[in-house]
Amino acid sequence: MSNKTTRTRVVRKKKKRRLKKRAYFILLPLIIAFLTIVSYASYLYIKADSVLNDSYEDDGREKSELRESKVDPNVDNVSVLIMGVDASDLRNNADNARTDTLMVATLNKDDKSVKLVSIPRDSYVYIPEVGYKTKINHAHAYGGTQATRDTVENLLGIPIDYYVKVNFEAFIEVVDAVDGITVDVPYELKEQNSKDKAGAIHLLPGEQQLDGEEALALARTRKLDNDIERGKRQQEIIKAVIKKAVSVNSILKIDNVIEAVGSNMTTNMTFSEMKSFISYGTKGKNLDFETLTLEGQDYQPSKTYYWQLDEVALQETQEILRKHLDLPAQNTVTDSNEATSPEETSY
Repeated sequence: MSNKTTRTRVVRKKKKRRLKKRAYFILLPLIIAFLTIVSYASYLYIKADSVLNDSYEDDGREKSELRESKVDPNVDNVSVLIMGVDASDLRNNADNARTDTLMVATLNKDDKSVKLVSIPRDSYVYIPEVGYKTKINHAHAYGGTQATRDTVENLLGIPIDYYVKVNFEAFIEVVDAVDGITVDVPYELKEQNSKDKAGAIHLLPGEQQLDGEEALALARTRKLDNDIERGKRQQEIIKAVIKKAVSVNSILKIDNVIEAVGSNMTTNMTFSEMKSFISYGTKGKNLDFETLTLEGQDYQPSKTYYWQLDEVALQETQEILRKHLDLPAQNTVTDSNEATSPEETSY
């Protein structure tokens, strides 16, 4: 064998060794990254299972009275009542707090669409718990979650399958957990913070990054407009939080989001039922997310101000939601013939 042939084989062996080393250098980080992602995902799953199951409360009701059978969110279209409660450790009012925010989300499993309707807090509606009409945000103060749930079912004429109740701290901590959200502030405003300090939050108009306290102030303010515009802002803020939470840059912050939600939330959804909603979020930019509001007009029969709902528009909204849940149409407005409230001072 010639020296040239020998040298050629030696060179080839060296090249192969170098290629193997390069392959190791390239593959090793990829393997480590893959294992890290799997480990982190497993950690989040275990943590979510623990934390969110701690938020679960058995309300003693297997199904809504407006359902023939119990729903399964893996296969059925369902509704979720979202309650933002005006409660905090500072106020020590968890048992008799009003709902500062009320929204109902209906979810359609077939087309992975969501409709989110905001209910103005001053809406003049029938409260089954007390037997007369007054502001809808009083329902929680009168009878907690169940009274609010019954009131919303009576108002919208749809079953409320699940509920999620959060307090101020949850909202602030979730926004801070994703390092703030970008929203458009419609006008200059000065609002109190979560510690009830007047004028603590000062925002100028325009699109900007807000932290948790600032986002809460924007969500709560209604000094320069009304409950309808307030509801629209809250819907936009919720969408901004969802968009930020599912972004690539926030993946490693999901741990903090889980902690923030879990420690400030109560729900009748188990972790297993919550997982069924993941498919809606994974649809990405094509997610059909429609926001609705309840039209009406100012109503002040005495010293107390109310939002008088437009019954024709209310019936239209009822039918939109019923169709989205694949429920049969109804012919009457649920809230139209109920007893009126006694005169009361502003709550």
